[in-house]
Amino acid sequence: MLTMVNKINRSGAVLWLLLCQALLMHAALAATIQATVDRNPVSLDESFQIVFSADETPDGEPDFSPLDEDFDVLSQSHSNNVSLINGKMSRSVRWTLNVMAKHAGNLEVPAISFGKDTSEPAVLLVNEKSGNDDLSNQEDIFIEVEAAPENPYIQAQILYTVRIYSRVEIARASIDEPEQADAVIEKLGDDKNFQTQVKGENYMVTERRYAIFPQKSGMLTLAPLVLTAEVITNARSGFNGFFGSTMTRTKRASSKAISLMVKPAPATFTGKHWLAAEQLELKEEWSGDLKNIKAGEPVTRTLTVMAKGSTVGQLPELHNAASEASVKFYPDQPVLQEQKNADGLLAKRQEKIALIPSKAGSFKLPAVEIPWFNTRTQQMEVAKIPETTITVASSGPAGVTEPAKPLAVNPGAKLQPLVIESKAAPQQNIWVWVSAALAIGWLATGVFFLKRRPRREADKNEAQEAKASGEYRQHLKKACADNDPLAAKNALLGWGKEQFNAHSLGSIAKFCDARLRDEILVLNKALYCKDAEPWQGKKLYQAFTENKAREQWTATKDEALEPLFRL
Repeated sequence: MLTMVNKINRSGAVLWLLLCQALLMHAALAATIQATVDRNPVSLDESFQIVFSADETPDGEPDFSPLDEDFDVLSQSHSNNVSLINGKMSRSVRWTLNVMAKHAGNLEVPAISFGKDTSEPAVLLVNEKSGNDDLSNQEDIFIEVEAAPENPYIQAQILYTVRIYSRVEIARASIDEPEQADAVIEKLGDDKNFQTQVKGENYMVTERRYAIFPQKSGMLTLAPLVLTAEVITNARSGFNGFFGSTMTRTKRASSKAISLMVKPAPATFTGKHWLAAEQLELKEEWSGDLKNIKAGEPVTRTLTVMAKGSTVGQLPELHNAASEASVKFYPDQPVLQEQKNADGLLAKRQEKIALIPSKAGSFKLPAVEIPWFNTRTQQMEVAKIPETTITVASSGPAGVTEPAKPLAVNPGAKLQPLVIESKAAPQQNIWVWVSAALAIGWLATGVFFLKRRPRREADKNEAQEAKASGEYRQHLKKACADNDPLAAKNALLGWGKEQFNAHSLGSIAKFCDARLRDEILVLNKALYCKDAEPWQGKKLYQAFTENKAREQWTATKDEALEPLFRL
């Protein structure tokens, strides 16, 4: 009886484990569904899109009825994409809904059921109507423009928004680009399309944004923009009626001019370089430990500044330390980037500096400071990297002891002359001198031949190494000029094997200075990473050339040092 009870208990435990495993497998296989909106915030009388996306097919068809409480669903579409990249298959499923909000406020896109799977909720802000009802005209096509802020500072960002309203079908259209001789103008991203109502009429709206940076203070006037459109009419051509061709008419619409008063830099700004931005970040990175640097070994310092609402041309230089006898600096070309977002420009400047200390000790690098004007708070701020101290250790071999100190002499002691007595008879001295002369001659002859033979072999080996190094250098130069990463790898492997007995790019990089090491790692990434960008070889060959130049400079400097002992 007891045995049967134990069997039942074991069976129950097995069933419980199987049930838990099934639940875990179901949770692992559940599809993750995200809900996003194409614009946030939106106006109450404007249409927008809600997109439900998943990386795999959900459990069932969606039930969008929970949306009816806060939204009117105008239309919906479904797409299913499958891609095969490097033998790996990926799937994406999308449901796109074109909707309008029923009331203003902070609304939530509720969780939608896809069979047993559920989407994640999303939140958006719906404002009151956009105010287009105040427009006096009821044209088929009209343009609305606005600029913010109305009183900007010189070289500060102005967001210029253009909206084209249309309630007719347009075959083709073109619009002027904003122009201003005293300003830098950049288009931001792609156009956005949505629906809205003006005095009860439905309009399709195309919105376009620009970032404008005025270059002088005073009145800035943005001229009207002119739209020329080919509007499709209901009439048809009688001659071409058999082919069903449509007729169009040309229609033009103009925006209003906008005038802005640009303010000069405030007197409270004390920086030497005027920089206005909405947000600014300054940071540094090091390729090694600042407390474990050795003399003669390079370390790379990377300085980066990012400014929101500014152009990259306004960002100042970051490296301001001059080379000295103890530390040499080798700055690389700065990397300049601009990212165009819907809310303006994001500018980035990055500088890499290789440092090579020549002796042990502690060295201070001056602080990096960027005074800038915050256009949001209307206050001057200073982004700062404080003064940096680097500690350099000696690069000599471990276990080296200092030279032996001379024996201490007691000044009160009386020195006695040293007398060496010879026990040999006077007539035997001549043979001693003859034997000594023959021994010295034999020893000098042996030393001469021993030194001469290795020198010839060394010269021969050096010549062979120089020839091989030159060949690898030519191969690398051609590979970099052709932007051929595989050929560049082969040239570097041959050079590394000859110079360091290294057989991989990673092991070769360890023997090189910071700049060449970084470029070798970039090459390695281009060869083996799936998502790597097309490789450009110019920087690698430049770093290789400079690395060899530094080796020669170091060798020349070492040869110029006086020897410690003379024989």
